Amino acid sequence: MHEVFKKIKKHKIIAVLEIDCLENVIPLCETLLSSGINVIELALRTEVAQKATELILKKFPQMIVGLGTVLNENQVKFAIDSGVSFAVAPGCNPKIIDLAKKNNLLFSPGICSPTDIEISLDYGCNVLKFFPAEYSGGVKYLNSINNPYKHLDLNYIPLGGINILNVKNYLDSDLVLAIGGSWLAPKHLINSKKWDIIFSNCKEINSLIT
Repeated sequence: MHEVFKKIKKHKIIAVLEIDCLENVIPLCETLLSSGINVIELALRTEVAQKATELILKKFPQMIVGLGTVLNENQVKFAIDSGVSFAVAPGCNPKIIDLAKKNNLLFSPGICSPTDIEISLDYGCNVLKFFPAEYSGGVKYLNSINNPYKHLDLNYIPLGGINILNVKNYLDSDLVLAIGGSWLAPKHLINSKKWDIIFSNCKEINSLIT
């Protein structure tokens, strides 16, 4: 397993962020770090996402920074040039996986079927994003589709429909490398600068990690 994934596995939680305003970057990251969250996935879904990525990498070198919603070649190239630690996608696009692999970008494609898993395996991916996790059938479904491949020691990053009420199901699974937590710091809390609530959400999830 790659050293970055080993570090992420120790932390167990990836805060999935969608940032609309650059002025929120510093207080948000300070809140996450103070609450014990060191790994983030910044979704490339806003106009300032790339600038936010560059700012986080500059100001918070202690964070493990990944990019999410990586859908096209330009976004892959940005991920490579920016120097982020990893990138993920919601789906399994062979062209994007191939470009990432050829440029040594640590990449986790999104899977929700055996076909997706086999496409990912063709490109040497062994840490896969399971999306949308809860809506696809949760941990039971993940166990089922992984079963034919369990001898390969694949690991998964579930995201989608996970919250504080069901997260323990995923944390207890040997298949799960880490959880993608979009509920920790959702966009509406970031935009309204509810740092105290975000801090509380992060402390709550960290209390469940053993």
